[in-house]
Amino acid sequence: MMQGRVNQSCEATLSIVIKSNKTTQLVDAVVDTGFSGFLTLPSDLISTLGLSWQGRDAATLGDGTSCTFEVYMGSVIWDGQYKEIYINESETVPLIGMRLLRGYELRIQATEGGVVTIEALP
Repeated sequence: MMQGRVNQSCEATLSIVIKSNKTTQLVDAVVDTGFSGFLTLPSDLISTLGLSWQGRDAATLGDGTSCTFEVYMGSVIWDGQYKEIYINESETVPLIGMRLLRGYELRIQATEGGVVTIEALP
């Protein structure tokens, strides 16, 4: 089970560890159920981590516009285990998407400081 908090902007957040061959970094990420990928990170953090480039992927954003993401490979500690995932480059706050949440239950106490719980489904 993993736990995070709802921040002052009413966003469900979770701290996750991202690992590469070069370094390890703790990142506060926002849970985004409208994002179907695994994780987004800004380019400066991808560069710091030295993540390996995998290619490009097209996506449709919430406002209906299309864009292309640079895609990298990295590892996160997810539910106490290292998990290798695709990471999309995006100049936003880091976002946790539905592919990373697949197989888990998400519970949010939707109030400032509320608990965010992510637990594996049986």
